[in-house]
Amino acid sequence: MGGEAPEPQRLSRAMSFGGSGGGWVPEEALHRVMGYVEDPRDREAASLVCRLWHRIDALTRKHVTVPFCYAVSPARLLARFPRLESLAVKGKPRAAMYGLIPDDWGAYARPWLTELAAPLECLKALHLRRMVVTDDDLAELVRARGHMLQELKLDKCPGFTTDGLRLVARFCRSLRTLLLEECQIEDRGSEWIRDLAVSNPNPVLATLNFHMTDLTVMPADLELLAKNCKSLISLKIGGECDLSDLIGFFRVAASLQEFAGGTFNEQGELTKYENVKFPSRLCSLGLTFMATNDMPIIFPFSGGTQEAGFAVHFPHHRRSLPAHCKMPELVRNVIGDRGLGVVADTCKKLQRLRIERGDDDPGLQEEQGGVSQVGLTAIAVGCRELEYIAAYVSDITNGALESIGTFCKKLYDFRLVLLDREERITELPLDNGVRALLRGCPKLRRFALYLRPGGLSDVGLEYIGQCSGNIQYMLLGNVGETDDGLIRFALACSNLRKLELRSCCFSERALALAMLRMRSLRYVWVQGYKASQTGRDLMLMARPFWNIEFTPPNPNNVDRLMENGEPGVDSQAQRELTAGRLGHAIDFTFRRQAKAFLASWLGGSPCASVITGRLEAKRDPGHEDAGWVCFSCCSQVTALP
Repeated sequence: MGGEAPEPQRLSRAMSFGGSGGGWVPEEALHRVMGYVEDPRDREAASLVCRLWHRIDALTRKHVTVPFCYAVSPARLLARFPRLESLAVKGKPRAAMYGLIPDDWGAYARPWLTELAAPLECLKALHLRRMVVTDDDLAELVRARGHMLQELKLDKCPGFTTDGLRLVARFCRSLRTLLLEECQIEDRGSEWIRDLAVSNPNPVLATLNFHMTDLTVMPADLELLAKNCKSLISLKIGGECDLSDLIGFFRVAASLQEFAGGTFNEQGELTKYENVKFPSRLCSLGLTFMATNDMPIIFPFSGGTQEAGFAVHFPHHRRSLPAHCKMPELVRNVIGDRGLGVVADTCKKLQRLRIERGDDDPGLQEEQGGVSQVGLTAIAVGCRELEYIAAYVSDITNGALESIGTFCKKLYDFRLVLLDREERITELPLDNGVRALLRGCPKLRRFALYLRPGGLSDVGLEYIGQCSGNIQYMLLGNVGETDDGLIRFALACSNLRKLELRSCCFSERALALAMLRMRSLRYVWVQGYKASQTGRDLMLMARPFWNIEFTPPNPNNVDRLMENGEPGVDSQAQRELTAGRLGHAIDFTFRRQAKAFLASWLGGSPCASVITGRLEAKRDPGHEDAGWVCFSCCSQVTALP
């Protein structure tokens, strides 16, 4: 009472990190606290505080994603994080999915498995995406980690056979998840599925996914798998397996919650499928093909689904199915504006919507299958819980995009492709609509917009930069008008980490300046731009932290449209450019076939005199004909104008 107020306590640096300031936080406590920090950005920031925090981060980091397999060496990763339990490595750029990357590009899994499988003693989960995996690689993994591997995901990986899968099935007895979706696998028999079921006396497999592969499957093997693996909750199969052959499997798969891959091979033969009874816990169903007359088989089941994924076409009865789905989380249909209207009226809790192209299958008719601003507006107004929208549309307006921004406040992923079916689009450019969408959806983290020439002006491109503060991944196609638009876009981007540009109208100098202005950018891929005769303007990008790669155009890809609607290299695309940030080296990477291009590109340039260093081969060990070489340049390149 009446005395001096006590001096407020302040946490000093000495108290935080130990020292003579009277306070000390034990290292064990820092270990425990760091264990609760999962976000990679928070981890990165914490590791920069001091050497102690850096070391604790290294020892407590459980998962790492390597977004580009050439961005860091396996040895460097091992030295930095020796106690990883989960590792994900991405190989070929995403453009490989659309035929824009050569088959012999690289991204071999062997160095990663050879150098890391055994030394990472805590590794329990491995995820490889778009990497070349061989049977020998799988054998190496099984020898080193088979006794404790719980999760193996090979996503869009070519190069191996079912013989390699048999090794995994026989010796990875703790395996809970095996994902092989969209892999290019040589089929040498379905014995690997039987091995999964019988090799382990106490099987713990919960998820098996070889969807969208050409692997054949024997219904008896699936039934045995379900009988022995009581914990199986998710199964997605490849090939064409008739649902009538899976009656026994469904009967014994009591725990199954998700199934995808079956077909109705006998269209209209309802009596053949009357005994098909889905498991009571099944809440997600995706069928490879189903005709309109087969829909009554699904109606009794669809009322209990939470996720309906039917990749089929309903020319006459598209009004029927959605009305039976109480809480679908994913609708994947060639559905048209009328169908989207029904979805909007009945599926109020819809969270994910993907609308495929209507002409992917030549056998599917286009009858009323187009999607335009009418359907998107209805969905935006009626389905306000949407978190993900991916749509191929034949027409679009600013108003439709504004509706999405007004009503879909939970949206975190938006992707739109404007097809070239219609000669005239109702309203272009879409500047105001894009701005309204980005302003109205603050949770957006991924954004893709592929339009036609004239679809977005320089003003609209600037709007994207100004309103995309939280977006980390972006794909833009046929946007902007001049270099000035790209520069203004780059100046406004703050958190963008990955950028893909297609069918660009921008010059080399504008691209280089834009990349340097986006401080958070870690990866950029450009397909088609206004190339100069020498390419010298791109040298403005040369920095110690960039890997820059050039691919000459493939004449076979000119004026080609991919099956999924993504464009191939068009007549404007003179070169492709890929760049990514590295730790310490400047690398200019070229295909072997591009050596002449390299010589002509650098021959008349002043920078040719400072190209020194060693010649490294990025290739699969043992394969001398693999096609990439790397020139490591000296630091003088950074001083070039």
